[in-house]
Amino acid sequence: MKRALLALLPLLPACVLVLHGETSLEPFSRAAPVSRGEESITAQGLLSHIRTLASDDFEGRGPGTLGEEKTVDYLTREFQAAGLEPGNPDGTWTQAVPLVGFTAEPSGSFSVGSGTIGLSFQKDAVALTRRLVNEVDVRDSPVVFVGYGVVAPEYGWDDYKDVDVRGKTIVMLVNDPAVVDPKDPTKLDESMFKGRAMTYYGRWTYKYEIAAEKGAAAALIVHEEGPAGYPWEVVWRSWGSEGFEIDRPDKNMGRASVEGWLHLDKARELLAACGQDYGALKKAACSKDFRPVPLDAKASFHVKNALRNVASRNVVAKIPGRNAGAGDEFVVYTAHWDHLGKSAKAEGDAIYNGAVDNASGSAGLLEIARAFASLRERPRRTIVFLAVTAEEKGLLGSKWYAEHPLYPLAKTLCEINMDSLNPWGRTSDIVSVGYGQSTLDEVLVSLAAEQGRTVKPDAQPEKGSYYRSDHFEFAKVGVPALYADSGTEVVGRPPGWGLAKVDEFTAKDYHKPSDEVRPDWDLSGAVQDLCLLFHIGRHVADGDRWPEWKEGSEFKVRREAMLSSSAAR
Repeated sequence: MKRALLALLPLLPACVLVLHGETSLEPFSRAAPVSRGEESITAQGLLSHIRTLASDDFEGRGPGTLGEEKTVDYLTREFQAAGLEPGNPDGTWTQAVPLVGFTAEPSGSFSVGSGTIGLSFQKDAVALTRRLVNEVDVRDSPVVFVGYGVVAPEYGWDDYKDVDVRGKTIVMLVNDPAVVDPKDPTKLDESMFKGRAMTYYGRWTYKYEIAAEKGAAAALIVHEEGPAGYPWEVVWRSWGSEGFEIDRPDKNMGRASVEGWLHLDKARELLAACGQDYGALKKAACSKDFRPVPLDAKASFHVKNALRNVASRNVVAKIPGRNAGAGDEFVVYTAHWDHLGKSAKAEGDAIYNGAVDNASGSAGLLEIARAFASLRERPRRTIVFLAVTAEEKGLLGSKWYAEHPLYPLAKTLCEINMDSLNPWGRTSDIVSVGYGQSTLDEVLVSLAAEQGRTVKPDAQPEKGSYYRSDHFEFAKVGVPALYADSGTEVVGRPPGWGLAKVDEFTAKDYHKPSDEVRPDWDLSGAVQDLCLLFHIGRHVADGDRWPEWKEGSEFKVRREAMLSSSAAR
């Protein structure tokens, strides 16, 4: 009988499952069962979408490929079949996102004294140019170590001081400055860069932005697996394939000519050849008093770029709000449909299927859309479903939407993001990445409690997950954004098992061809999370209170400025 029940598990709505010997999930009490909607969200439906989107036939869903065509067609067809309306105000299902694809062929080396330190790209380093030109050269550029490469006035921090790095090659550390708590040397100082939690200053995108602002010719980040949050293989696989940028009029000529990463071993070798010790420099870089250290080395790089214009697309669907006025206000759900496509260099399996990342999130978007469409009464406000392109290439689809919104951002109450759903079973908890940023956490806590679950902050805030998915582009322009990640306390499993599965996936499958549908998946946890996210969106769409950024959030002032500007108009 137990085996029979387990066989039926994927077919039942996880919000109301009860298995002998396990904690049952309480149904939501605030909505009548006949209109609850979450019955439409099933493991069977979710798995069907994931199998399709992560199949070899979709070729890894790379932007600008046949995989994009098939993905956009599938998502459009499924939204339409679920009863949604085209989400673009022009009456179509897509938003054009103009991209340029670039494939870099780098070469380079360091000269130290009378010797040369060569670079084997992929093994020792990765490098590219985001300037949309056919080639760039950096010749005999003086090398400077700039610590963490951070300028943060609110912390009284400036790694550049008054040193001019124009035309130079800068080498910097990954993540935030690791400032030790003066009262407890075993901890990081919570008053500096949020302690263990990464701030945007620790994100690699920021480091290249400030390098360009300072006029550096080349900017290299030293990769350390612990502070980075992922192994070296993730870097070279992600950066070694075709990259993308938004096609802007200035062709990105304001960026540094070369951006890249150095393997830790190669960085140690370079510094040692210059008479410097990596450990000592890293320790010195954790102080406000740190000053850039000129190295007795010069760098030379040449990058050839193969360019192509790519007319990519975000897929957009909507359920119009039922009330006049409130129907012109919006709740947005997002998930990125893209992954890494196919590798021309890989031996063996060359398709990056991206089953968890992020066929699962795209499938979840479809399931939640179907849940809203099944309601007897539509929400007061309009629900927008946005499947974005090129997240893996720098959040480009969501960045384009944030810069060119189809619906006013000042009337967008919130954004709810799904990136990599839980394939390991139901959990007694759920994680809010960036917990404490907005009042959406209060909604999450309240509705999670109705499932008998607790909300936890990110257990690994040093990995900077808040800055690594599409919700961040909405947050940057001021829209309150929620990114709820999988819980780690898996029902029926020993403590630590769920977190171990997350770490195992990161090490073995993240951004690798092995991210495929597995026979041992248990999608009841993913369905559980989707039911919760469905009710959060419904709560906001029907409620009287708009979500707000909390005091201390770096995004609060942006929202206030947006709303003030909108009111003035």
